[in-house]
Amino acid sequence: MTGGKGIKSLGPYDSTHERILETALGLFSTKGYQGASTREIAQEAGIAEVTLFRHFPSKEKLLQEILSRFSVLPALKAYIPAALELPYEEALVSLADHLLDTLVQIKDWVRIMQAEVQRSPEKLLTVFHGFIDDLFETYASFFRELQQRGTLGDFDPEYAARAFHGIVFCYFSIEELLHRKRYKANDRGEAIRQFMRIFALGTVSRTAAEA
Repeated sequence: MTGGKGIKSLGPYDSTHERILETALGLFSTKGYQGASTREIAQEAGIAEVTLFRHFPSKEKLLQEILSRFSVLPALKAYIPAALELPYEEALVSLADHLLDTLVQIKDWVRIMQAEVQRSPEKLLTVFHGFIDDLFETYASFFRELQQRGTLGDFDPEYAARAFHGIVFCYFSIEELLHRKRYKANDRGEAIRQFMRIFALGTVSRTAAEA
């Protein structure tokens, strides 16, 4: 991906606001957060820089909205209620597939952001890790609800969230960012099923497992 193409934005925003977001996403994806200036974003969007700042008081606020609207988070939050109604292992596979599909779609953006965080100022780290916290809490809410239903055992839902995300993101990184799939083809569906079965065995309650 070299821009916002194929990713639908959410919410009743005006056309200028949308154009700024789409333009910034494209430039951040190709030039990086540091490399794309607000002046350049405004020029590409066909507006004055002062207009950009009327919509976003800072570059960090612009990035914050991009992360909240064009990342994996909106689709994940929307899907959690449906996942809760599926059998546990099937829900894990489905969540993992949703996450992988989105990561593959925005992999150029993910690659850029990983590099940017390594060399970015504290403001960027705060924005990025605020997004990560929100992402982990969304996963954790899924595990917490299943614990309350008696499906899962006694463990910290936040650590489970981090473990789940780590499994899926590691697979994505190896296959997509490091191009292992070009070196050795594998069955993605089977890989995800096996990973999620292992994860499920470590988290399901004994009572539910014996039922």
